[in-house]
Amino acid sequence: MDKFFKLQENGTKTSTEIIAGFTTFFAMSYIIFVNPAMLSQTGMPWGAVFLATIIASAVGTLVMGLFANVPYALAPGMGLNAFFVYTVCFGLNFTWQQALAMVFVCGIVNVIITVTKIRKQIIKSIPAGLQNAIGGGIGIFIAYIGIKNAGLLQFTSDPGNNIILSGGTVISDSNTVPALVTLNNPAVILALIGLALIIILLVLKVKGAILIGIIATTILGIPMGVVDTSTIGVTAGISSAFADLGTTFGAAFGSQGMGSLFADSAKIPLVLMTIFAFSLSDTFDTIGTFIGTGRRTGIFSAEDEKAMESSTGFKSKMDKALFADSIATSIGALLGTSNTTTYVESAAGIGVGGRTGLTSVVTALLFIASIFLAPVAGMVPSAATAPALIVVGIMMMASFKEIAWDDLDEAIPAFFAGVFMAFCYSISYGIAAGFIFYCVVKICKNQFKEIHPILVISTLLFIANFVILAFI
Repeated sequence: MDKFFKLQENGTKTSTEIIAGFTTFFAMSYIIFVNPAMLSQTGMPWGAVFLATIIASAVGTLVMGLFANVPYALAPGMGLNAFFVYTVCFGLNFTWQQALAMVFVCGIVNVIITVTKIRKQIIKSIPAGLQNAIGGGIGIFIAYIGIKNAGLLQFTSDPGNNIILSGGTVISDSNTVPALVTLNNPAVILALIGLALIIILLVLKVKGAILIGIIATTILGIPMGVVDTSTIGVTAGISSAFADLGTTFGAAFGSQGMGSLFADSAKIPLVLMTIFAFSLSDTFDTIGTFIGTGRRTGIFSAEDEKAMESSTGFKSKMDKALFADSIATSIGALLGTSNTTTYVESAAGIGVGGRTGLTSVVTALLFIASIFLAPVAGMVPSAATAPALIVVGIMMMASFKEIAWDDLDEAIPAFFAGVFMAFCYSISYGIAAGFIFYCVVKICKNQFKEIHPILVISTLLFIANFVILAFI
């Protein structure tokens, strides 16, 4: 075990990696239930998406752990699944089979840009100030996810400006105003207790503080009525879910999927633009997660960075991690789910000391076990995992101290990169904002030649993506 995962070399041990694996799983296990609830709105069988989500997550995470030996977990991405449902299927009227076909093609595109080293060239082109901003920005983003999942916020919007989509989803405009909820909800109170408990344990330097906090908060949630124990041990429906999986497995290649996707020549430009939007968001979400969580913790060391820049093939951890992520999307599409990507919640496991692929292997095994123990996994409420995300966000915001905030040339793009991740609920949009304002600053100061050509191209692609989304 130590030799394969190089535990001592990475300054960790088996027990730490196991705790990290459990922590990561609990922090992202919500996707097991949220993703099928989301995608089933398109007509996809709930049970099929449930299994596709678990299997795609387990396979992608195993590849990440065994091939790249880094502590990252993968699953169908939030945001990307919303784009799949509300924009591609409901907005553009593609069938879910066609949407899966586009996701599969997106995965192939990701493999190509990874194998041809385009992805790592993008990483090399990002200046140090922006990299630190991405790291801190992911801290804000993941803390915001935690605050939101804890139920601490409520939003008031003007009903006259709301758009109600099929299935009852409401889209509000910028008139929506956030506010602190009234603290009389048991789930909210439980989340606050969990947050206080984890902070106390961390300050006292208790090992496994975050995982202990999650478990203790879950147990406390039982008498508070937040945790539903009535479904423990219930596995009914698994056989029907496997039967339903036959509906989505390979559907991307059927007559209603790839077979019809390019049949209408008039829609081909729209298909290509949609694939482009999928790929751009997926690519930069992953890059942002690796930069934000891997550099500061030493998972991707300076030596590994040099190896990535100078080596051929897959010699560095970053090369291997990017490849593992790139193939996961196509695997997920083959099974029947939206883009499978590296999860920012991996930061929870990293925050408790996860440094190698053993963390990922443990997380993957828990995903597999959740096929039959889904009710048990579902017992852990968001009120128990949300405090962990808030605390990890606090830790990650330390990257902001490396930014020269008194230098507007660096502070302006850093601000937009960091803040937009949370405000737009998207890592890739935060990176886009940082890139755009970095270029604006350099152009205004007549320093255009200092901008790396790949960063210029990436910025233009982001702008093109925004223009495309404005018209589709």
